[in-house]
Amino acid sequence: MSTDTTSPVNGLHHVTAIASDPQANLDFWSRNVGLRFIKKTVNFDDPGTYHLYYGDELGHAGTVLTYFPWSHMRRGRPGAGEVALTQFAVPEGSLQFWTERLANHGASQATTPFGENIIVAEDPDGLPFALIETPADPRGGWVGNGVDADHAVHGFRGVTLRLADLSPTADLMTHAMGYRVAQTGPGVIRLETTGDSAAGIVDLVQADDATPPGLGAGSVHHVAFSVSDDDAHAIARKRILETGTAVTPVIDRDYFHAIYFREPGGTLFEIATENPGFTRDEAAEALGTGLKLPSQHEHLRAQLKQSLPKLVA
Repeated sequence: MSTDTTSPVNGLHHVTAIASDPQANLDFWSRNVGLRFIKKTVNFDDPGTYHLYYGDELGHAGTVLTYFPWSHMRRGRPGAGEVALTQFAVPEGSLQFWTERLANHGASQATTPFGENIIVAEDPDGLPFALIETPADPRGGWVGNGVDADHAVHGFRGVTLRLADLSPTADLMTHAMGYRVAQTGPGVIRLETTGDSAAGIVDLVQADDATPPGLGAGSVHHVAFSVSDDDAHAIARKRILETGTAVTPVIDRDYFHAIYFREPGGTLFEIATENPGFTRDEAAEALGTGLKLPSQHEHLRAQLKQSLPKLVA
């Protein structure tokens, strides 16, 4: 295992979850939460369903929430070995605004294990997420649909993983991914990236029991971590392999290059490059307006335009 304490991993890149109704998903995240709809494409492995992307103006790493919407998908079942809570950063003083705006989506005030005031709400499929005031966050959010700059979501603050055993995951992330232990408490470890991302928190929380989750609508499919480029990607892959963890070959996802592996608790992790980005096939002002297909599925365009549900952005 590498003893080099530097790390190519900056923080979060994206979080990918599962939905049922694509239009309800689009309406919620773009109109209610105010994220920018930045890409409409299809699942690379199942082109009969969409892959929808939301984020800031350009879909910078650490701001991108993506969904696989499978119509009529059953609800997921919580368990040990998954992302239990997706954390978003919002400006200081904005929680009352969001409590009122998301009142119909279960918004309620709560605190983190480390005493931070947050609100927790759910998307239309029951995916829990938190909004956390983050005054030092330098990022600006996407403005529109009744959300102004004083309240706009900046991007991710981090994620919370629910695990049967915290130590193996903490060891992997500190030794191979460059995270450090920032705080601990009963049944919780807070890790922070040593990279330069504002989306740098990973909270590990003890599960009540070790029953694995049942993946479904309202579940996070995987969480992706960011590296700057292909060279950093190769270093990250080498370090993960040195732990004895099985890692996929590099996969071209058009907007980034990706590798995948299971952390010791069972959560699917990805490491993704920040290049080439979401403007590779659409101009910045046109993001999310066209159906973009990976080259291997371009021959299916006519068929998919007929079979995929119509979306109104």
